[in-house]
Amino acid sequence: MNATIDLAAVKSRQQVAWASGDYAVIGTTLQVVGELLAEACDLRWDEKVLDVAAGNGNATLAAARRGCQVVSTDYVESLLTRGSDRAAAEGLDVQFRVADAEALPFENASFDAVLSTFGVMFSPDQAKAAAELARVCRSGGRIGLANWTPECLVGQMFRILGRYMPPPAGVQPPSLWGTEPYLRALFGDVAKHIAIRTRVFNFRYRSAAHFISVFRDWYGPVHKAFAALPLEKAVELERDLAELLDTLNRAEGKALVVPSEYLEVVITRR
Repeated sequence: MNATIDLAAVKSRQQVAWASGDYAVIGTTLQVVGELLAEACDLRWDEKVLDVAAGNGNATLAAARRGCQVVSTDYVESLLTRGSDRAAAEGLDVQFRVADAEALPFENASFDAVLSTFGVMFSPDQAKAAAELARVCRSGGRIGLANWTPECLVGQMFRILGRYMPPPAGVQPPSLWGTEPYLRALFGDVAKHIAIRTRVFNFRYRSAAHFISVFRDWYGPVHKAFAALPLEKAVELERDLAELLDTLNRAEGKALVVPSEYLEVVITRR
């Protein structure tokens, strides 16, 4: 990692981006990912579970539904509020706490399982975030992750955004977490076993225009990009996103169904 990069500044800008719009509108459509990850981690009743960069709480709810004692964390308080509302609606007892994935406020080996769905992968200091996940997970516990791959819809969408709003020089792309060699490099020293499975989430919208409209209004990074660009560049960005979506659409024009590959990862702590 280049020592000249101001990671605190990068994180601050990220936090503003994720707090803009309302990620919960998008996040709730991904609930199945949290359920599948909870099953992959074989969560048990009364186990202590930490959800890191939880967003509006998909993995949080999945773990709580399985009788776990769950702490849900994110550095965007408004997202935790949405997760809290969801838990309350189901009568689930969950603790919500504002926390940075790179500096988790918990003792070593505090949890039986540590989860993150499309969250911790966006941490600027990736090695530090991975070390924190491992630190708070007990020996024999599980670290469960869902990470977008570089070539999936989300990975390609972020590459398009990067052409219009270049990321800070030297910061590693989040999509590295969606590659097996990188995950083994991050966690190999602390892992007894690493199981990696490729899964697909299908984004389902009325059309490419509908997808772009929803993401432009509610998905923080896309929302911020459109807001920052002059009109002519915003039009170009919309065109490029529509072209990508139409290319990947498997619904033959009757609607928009775009598969997006991700890695489901279960790391057993040494």
